[in-house]
This record gives sequence, structure tokens and C-alpha cells, in this order.
Amino acid sequence: MQTVLNGGDGVTFLNQGGILYTTPVFEGGEVRGVIAGERNKENMQKLIRLESFSGKGLTCIVDSNGDVVISPTNLDPFLHLEDVFMDEGEDSRQTVQDIRRMQEDMKAKKSGSFAFTAVDKSELTLAYNPLDSYDWVLLTLIPSDLISQQTDLYISQSFFIINGMIFLFALILFVLFRTYREHFGQMKRLAFVDRLTGAMNNTAFQIRCRELLEGAPPGSYTVVLLNIKNFKLINEEFDTAAGDTALRRVMEVLCRRIRPEEIAARADSDNFFLCLKESDPETTRRRLGEMVDEINDTRELAHPLTIQQGAYLIEDPTLDITIVQDRAKTACRDERSTLREGQCVFYDMAVTQQLKKEWELNELFESSLKKGDFQLYLQPKVSLGSRQVAGAEALVRWIHPEKGMIYPSDFIPLFEKNGKICQLDLYIFEEACKTIRKWIDNGEPVLTISVNLSRRHFQGEDCLNAFYAIARQYRIPRDLLEMELTESIFFDDSTIEIVKGQIHRMHEMGFRCSLDDFGSGYSSLGMMMEFDVDVIKMDRRFFLDIDAPKARKLIVSIVRLAKEIGAQTVAEGIEAEDQVSFLAGIGCDMIQGYVFSKPRPVSEFEQWAREFSAAQ
Repeated sequence: MQTVLNGGDGVTFLNQGGILYTTPVFEGGEVRGVIAGERNKENMQKLIRLESFSGKGLTCIVDSNGDVVISPTNLDPFLHLEDVFMDEGEDSRQTVQDIRRMQEDMKAKKSGSFAFTAVDKSELTLAYNPLDSYDWVLLTLIPSDLISQQTDLYISQSFFIINGMIFLFALILFVLFRTYREHFGQMKRLAFVDRLTGAMNNTAFQIRCRELLEGAPPGSYTVVLLNIKNFKLINEEFDTAAGDTALRRVMEVLCRRIRPEEIAARADSDNFFLCLKESDPETTRRRLGEMVDEINDTRELAHPLTIQQGAYLIEDPTLDITIVQDRAKTACRDERSTLREGQCVFYDMAVTQQLKKEWELNELFESSLKKGDFQLYLQPKVSLGSRQVAGAEALVRWIHPEKGMIYPSDFIPLFEKNGKICQLDLYIFEEACKTIRKWIDNGEPVLTISVNLSRRHFQGEDCLNAFYAIARQYRIPRDLLEMELTESIFFDDSTIEIVKGQIHRMHEMGFRCSLDDFGSGYSSLGMMMEFDVDVIKMDRRFFLDIDAPKARKLIVSIVRLAKEIGAQTVAEGIEAEDQVSFLAGIGCDMIQGYVFSKPRPVSEFEQWAREFSAAQ
């Protein structure tokens, strides 16, 4: 109690087994009262009783001097600690040092622990932890093997947990790896295998081709492109299943025919690439011919296949494979592949020069069209009855300010191929309309002008609307304009029906229609009967050997038949007077050819026409 009156907290142990806690109450810096509280000693003993370590440890509370304040029921181990410690040997001396350190730590309010060997040889651990109140210290005495058991248990649990996690992680990795392999295999199939034929695709071909060419001597390999001609017609005429069968058949034969050091692939659609270990063009052609023969030697195909072939003998194995393929593709698409149907065409520098020339002409086209470098030329049609100019054909000449005259044979096929011919036809048609308009406005003799119409126009349903709009703009009577259609426009049944409709549309718009190059095809008589044309222009080949009886009979028959169906006849390419005499004698209506005049610029044509009419 005296401690409390002096201003400190106090603890008093009562005889009844209770503990009295007291603390002073200050007023003006002096102790004016005391607050006291009692707690049952047994509750305090329960509070400090050690329940961990399987209940085998002991705890008690001591003050800084080492006197026991509160302890469990059994105080003996703490009251006789000196009997617990071994009193001899090196361990005893170490224990004494540990006890002294503990006493110093307790006074300094530091925690600590130390292990020692008891008299009964048991290994014990004593821990001390200062408490915040009353300078008390909590002592804990635990058998050391319990600590190691807890540690071992923790280690064992950790071991099983870690091993379980490793197993789970390994399982996840296995699943991921298996999924990846399946996915990779699927991606590889998509990337390198042609889905239709199951063989190599173009990507795989390029990779494998690089491997074959690496280190190979120049001229060891030839890359070939095979293209199935008019493959779309097979799909349309039969069905896509028949087309797929044909593609699989081609790939099957190619794979069977190549050697181990060669490769075959389907590039796209109806194109196939081969890399053959061949240096001799004739040997390559022979092998390809055998392949094509085997491809068509089956009942599986709905129709025999015509296969265009282009090849490039690789003189530089380091050349990019894309360039190699492009050269084989260029050879396949070269005009010679059409002329030599069924034979392989090899790429050479002439093809490159032709491509360069075509590229230059394409680049010049737009600017030349705007600048008027394309000029209208007229070639007269002379009536054999009146010996007067009865009309003219509009022709185009390209006169470039730098390159000079560019011949129609150089640019017409090119523009037919790339579609620019449609723009050019409209341009010439408008120039013809301007010329007729000038003749009308100046009161000059007005002639019918015929303008060639490319088959490219008939790919659109409203192809004639643009021509009609131009004629209307210049206020041209429609019967002064004649549309010339070549026989090559009728290349399949579907096109024939389209053209028949367009000819009917021409007549509705007021235009005349003529069939040009009659006799150059294989179904000329059928065309004559099939189409309602106003004029039939006989091809010049009829008149090359006009003295031959068979040729004369054929020409007579055509002129007579044309008259029966109400069509006029024009003989083109006439160059000799005996031809003129014969044609006049059989009733041919008009002649066009160098016998009268070559194609001329409009101003020269007008001058020539005036002089020709005056001379008759």
C-alpha cells in the first residue's frame, strides 16, 4: 500500500487467493485517493497457463528481481531452477552465462531465450519476455524436442504443400504443352498444308524451295507454274465438286510424278507450282507433257483439262523465290503459251522487256488521254454502186510527243487485257461525235462513222448508256453512228445471250450495228443467222487468194446470204483492182482498204474525200 501512496502502482496478494491491484489518483500533483480492483488468482493462473506445445510447457510471471509473482499450480520447476540445471561440465558454465545474461536483459526489459540440458539429461528451452505492467517478466519453460517437433511438422507440411504445388504446376504445364502442341500442329497445317488437296501450299513450297536451292549449282532446278485454263467454266458448267475433284486429281498426279529431291504445291485456286531438278528445257517439257496426259487419263474428270505451262530455269540460286515464281508465272501468261497450247514456255529476257514496255504504256495512258495524244483516224468505205465515199471506220493512233507513233498492235491488246480499252473506246467515240457535229454545223457532207466496241464493255449491263449520253450531248442523229463488234466477242453461250440483248438495245437507241472480221471465227454463218446486225464486214483473209474457185464461191455465198437477211456487206483489206472488180460483179455493197485509201487524220480524210468525189 505504501507504494501506491508514494505514487506507484501496487499489487497485493490476499489470503483468500485473490490479487488486489491498486493505482493512485492524483490531484494537484498529490495523491488524493486510490483506485483498487481485485482479480481471482485462479483466473490469472488460467490466463498464463500454456496450451500450445501439447500443454507440456510451463509459464509464470516474475518481477525484475526474479521473484515469482504469478505461477501455474505447480511452482516447483521455477522455485528450484538451480536443481534443474546441470552443475558440472561445459554446459553448466554456458548455462550460468545465459542466466546472467537473462537477468541483465530482464532489468533492461529485453526478451530472449536459451537452451540448456537439465539434470535428467532432458533438453529444455527457457524464454523470457518483459511485460508492460509492474516490471513483470513472463518466463516460459519448454522441452526442446517439442520445438523441433513443431518445426518438423511445419517443414513436413510445407514439404507436402510445396510438392503438391509443384505437381499441380507440372500438371498445368503438361496440359498447356499438350494444348500448345495440338494448337501448333493445327496452325502448322493451316500455314503449310493446302486444305483441299492435303498437299503442300505455296508458303511451304517457298520454304522448301529455298532449302533445295541453297548451295545448288546454277541451272540445277527449274520452277514451273501450271494453270488450268478456263477453270471457272468447269465450276459453272458442272459444279464446284467437279472442280475440286479436278484440283485433287492434278495434285495427286504431280506428287506421284516428282522425284524425292523435287517438290509440288498448289499455290492458289487453279495454279500449281513445281520445282524440278531439271536443266534441259526439252526434258522438262517432256515430263510436263506426261503429267498432263496422266491427269486427263481418268474418268474422274468431268471435262479434259487444258493446262498452261510456264517455267523459269534458275540461273541464280540466290534469287528471291518470289521473283523466281513471278518469272514462271510471267512465262505462263505470255502470249506464246496460248500459241503453243499444251507446251511449256520458258521465261527469257524478251518477256521482261515486253513487261517493261507494257508498264511504260500503262503509265503513259492517263496523261496521253488528257492531252489528246490519242488521235482519231478515218478510213473510208467506198460504195461499189455509186463509187462515192459512203462511210468511214474510226481508228485510233497514239502519237506521243516524246515516243512518237505507238502502233495499235502495241497498245490495243494491252488495253484489252487490263480494261483500259473501255476508256479509249469512249474517247474515240466522242471524237467521232465531235467530227460529225462539225460536219453538220459547217454544212459539209456527213458520213456514217463506225466505231469499234471491245467485248470488255459487255461485262456491264448498262454499257451502252455512256455512248448514248455522248451522242445526245453532241446532238448526233443515231443512224450516223455504227457500233462494230468483232467475232471474238462471242466466246461462250452466256456472252452470246448478253450480246443479243445489247444489239437489240443498240437498235432501240437508234445506233447501227455491224459484225466485224466476219469469217475469222469458226461459227461465222451461225453468227450471221443469230444476230440482227445491219452490216457484215468480211475478213481480209477471204480475199488473199481471190482467184481460187473455192474462195470465190464462198464469198458469193456470203454476199447472197447477207442480202437475204437484209444486211449490207463490206469487204475490208482490199488492196487490188481485180478484187474490186470481182466484188462489184457479185453485188458487194462497200469496200474498205488501201486500194482506195489508208487510214488518215480527220483533216486529211476530209481533203481526200473531197478530191475522190470530184474525180468520180
